[in-house]
Parts: sequence; structure tokens; C-alpha cells
Amino acid sequence: MQLSKQYIIDKQAIPNSEAIFQLPEKVLQFGTGVLLRGLCDYFIDKANKQNIFNGRVVVVKSTDSGGANSFDKQDGLYTHLIRGIEDGQTVDETIINASISRVLSAKQQWNEILQCAANPQMQIIISNTTEVGITFSEDDVHAAPPQSFPGKLLAFLYERYKVFNGGAAGGMVIIPTELIVNNADRLKEIVIAQARANNLSEAFIEWVESENYFCNSLVDRIVPGKLPVDDKMAAEHKLGYTDDLMIMSEVYCLWAIESAKEKVLQALSFSVVDKGVVLAHDITKFRELKLRLLNGAHTLSCGLAVLCGFETVKEAMQNETFFTYVRNLMLKEIAPALTNSELSYEEARDFAVKVLDRFCNPYMEHKWLNITLQYTSKMLMRNVPNILNHYSKNNAPPKLMALGFAAYLRFMRSEKNDQGQYTGSVNGKDYVINDDKAELLYRHCRRKERKAFVYEVLQDEMLWNRDMTKLFGLVDEVANHFETITLITAENKNLLEYVAAHN
Repeated sequence: MQLSKQYIIDKQAIPNSEAIFQLPEKVLQFGTGVLLRGLCDYFIDKANKQNIFNGRVVVVKSTDSGGANSFDKQDGLYTHLIRGIEDGQTVDETIINASISRVLSAKQQWNEILQCAANPQMQIIISNTTEVGITFSEDDVHAAPPQSFPGKLLAFLYERYKVFNGGAAGGMVIIPTELIVNNADRLKEIVIAQARANNLSEAFIEWVESENYFCNSLVDRIVPGKLPVDDKMAAEHKLGYTDDLMIMSEVYCLWAIESAKEKVLQALSFSVVDKGVVLAHDITKFRELKLRLLNGAHTLSCGLAVLCGFETVKEAMQNETFFTYVRNLMLKEIAPALTNSELSYEEARDFAVKVLDRFCNPYMEHKWLNITLQYTSKMLMRNVPNILNHYSKNNAPPKLMALGFAAYLRFMRSEKNDQGQYTGSVNGKDYVINDDKAELLYRHCRRKERKAFVYEVLQDEMLWNRDMTKLFGLVDEVANHFETITLITAENKNLLEYVAAHN
């Protein structure tokens, strides 16, 4: 039997389920990804079951891959397994999430999405479109649909403006969760710029600015992709139904949202049900800890882990050499570089220790290759600031960051296949590089001389928004690591011995 609304009602698997299925749609969510489902939708579902938020989510699917069929077959329901260690205790919890009412395809059902703008109970817009999703592009707001996420958001807000005649009742609370510093501020700038590029009225632009609340936010929860087949089958056997949308997450969760506006606090009533939702005047501290330590360490480690032959984070962290690299990277380089008058080393250290525990979660099967998605933009957003922070306090290159950066460069060295994909190879295995800067790196790596390749990449301001070769000693440090890593991997030798020598 497959998980569905009828199954829930027949088995009484969710208390008061029929009432939950009748709740009005209050949230428009751009993205079907596991992070949104394992964090934001988790909080909404939890609140609904406590009769607090009392609203469901309309999800917009924007990508070409896959479809909404699984959501349709399961009436938007999915199983959420929460597994890990909290305060020394093992947590193993199973939730059937009923927060999603519909999943609509932007390409096939754009008119239905725009019709949601007429719903007076629609209050909140959430997004997670990766770091490259919040960028300005020449987009047609009248297209069906506009190409970019900001274009789609603008089209929805414009429809909302018309339906509510520019009144305050039509205003929305907009919370992007993309890992960009001041993500909502940036999104608002782009939406307004696109409005002007589309010759929309100044009255509409004034309404966007005055009646809509763009809230910077930060999300923090490790939610890997689909469960391994054996784990999924075991869970389904125990539960008594099949679920093509089943996800698993760690216990730790944080959604920090920056706002003190009364309308925002009222709209986000789900925030009271879990300490993981934090509403604050300023979320800078939360963002810096998460972005620099957890995400920064992930990004600096992922290429190196793949080159070392590790498939998952758990597997790598069970290796003493790699564990030591990640620990020293956080405690000896990132944490000291991160500290300032607002954030002590002790706070950074304590957070790093929690991150290590989370990386070592025995239940997680977080694949390193998935972490390399949009590798370059992640390196720019997460680790270039780490490197610059280090140099603000030291006149020498950060050796462990340089090793991670060199591994990134080796991972990104690619060939172009017949399908136009950029692929790399290590340990006799090929992998596809999913990075919008892959072509640019491919052009750079045509350089036969390795140090020249490193120099060109570090110098490229299109990649880093600055000339990184001006940082004292960085080119030599990265190039030396890159040269050795390239030789070791070319001969299929054990890269871990080299890592151990530089821990």
C-alpha cells in the first residue's frame, strides 16, 4: 500500500487528519527539495498538528527534472525520519508530514499558480533555489512562466497587487532560505530591478516596498537526498506502506528569521512550536557560524573527500585522518578567523564541536558528490570570506583551507563529453560536474602548466569578485598542493597519506 490521504484516514495515522486536509493554503513555496521539506515544512506541519498555524503549503516545481507525480500519488504526504544524537541520547522519530496541499509545475500549471494570488489567506512565500537562483536576469514578467525565480516571484506579486488593488491586505511575508548573505535584501533588490526593467508602475514598486516584508533568513539542518535503497525498504516494511518521497534528517534544526515587524510575527505563528525557529532583530551571528563553519567546512572538504575515495560524510568522518583534517580546519583556521567583537572564539569552538558531532551522525548517508553541486558559487559565498578573514589576522596563507581549495581545483578539472556535460575522473571513476562555472573552469584548465592554471583561476575576478593572487603566498600554497594532489590521483595512490602529513 502506498502512502496517501486515504491510507491516513483509514489507519488514523495522523490525529484529526480530515481537519488538517481541509486547512486553507497559506504558503507558496518555490522548491520541492529535501531541505525545505525537512525543515520549513516540518515546522509548519508540527504547528498544524497542534492547531496553531492552521495552514498548508502550495509548492511550485520549477525544474525540468522529474515531475509532481509522486506528490500527486501521495496527496502531498511524505514520511520524515529524524535520526541522530541529541544531548547524548539516540533519537529515532517518524513523522508523516501533511503540510503540502498541492505541487504545481511552473511550466505546465503557471495559471494555477497565479490564481493562488487571489487567495486572501495566502500570507507567506518561501524559497530555496540554491545560491544561483537569486541572480538578476533579463526576464519577461508576462511570460508563462518567467524564466528565473525572481521573475516568477515578481509575476506573482504583480498579480497579487492587481487582485487586491494595491492594498495592504495583499502584502506577503517573503522568506528566501538560499545560503546568501542578506538573502531577502538581495532578492528584493532584484525583484524591484526586474519590475523597472519590465516597465511596471512606480505605484506597484512602492507597494512591493511598503506592504511586503522581505525577511533575511538562515536554515540549518542536514537533510540528505533519498534514503539508500536498503534503508528505505526496511523503513517501509516497518511502517507498512511505500513512500517514494521519504526523507531523513538529523535532529538539529534551525530556521533563523530576521524581523521584528508585528505582521511578520503574526504570519509566522508556527514559530512558537519549536525552539529551532528563531525570530530576531539580527541573525548575523547565526549566519556566520553556520555559513563559515558548517557550510564552509563541508565545501572545503567535499572535493578532497571525493578524491580520497569517500562516498559519504559518515564514511569519511570514521577515518581518523580525514576527521582530524576537518576538526583542525574548523578549530585551528576557520573559528579563529571568524571571531570578532560580537563573536568569541569559545562560541565558535562550541559550535564547531556540535558540527563535528553532526558530521559523525551514524544515521546520515550524505553523499559528498551532492555537496559539490554548484561547488564554485559555494566556495565564493562560504570560503572566500573565510580566507579573507584569515588574512586580516595573519600574514600567511591558511594551510588547511589552501589544501581544500587545491582539492576543489583538482575536482573541477574536466573533460567535455558528447552530451555537453563536464566530467571529472578519480580512482577510475567518472563523475559529472554540476556547476554553472564548469565551462569557465574548463577553459582555464586547458593550461598544461599546473601553476599557471592555479594562478589564472585565483586571478579570475569573474569567479571570486576579486584578484585572489594578491593575497600573500596563496598561489604558491595552493599550487604546491594542487601539483601533488594531481600527481597522486593520476597514479591512483592513497591521497590520505598526504592529508595526514599536512594535518
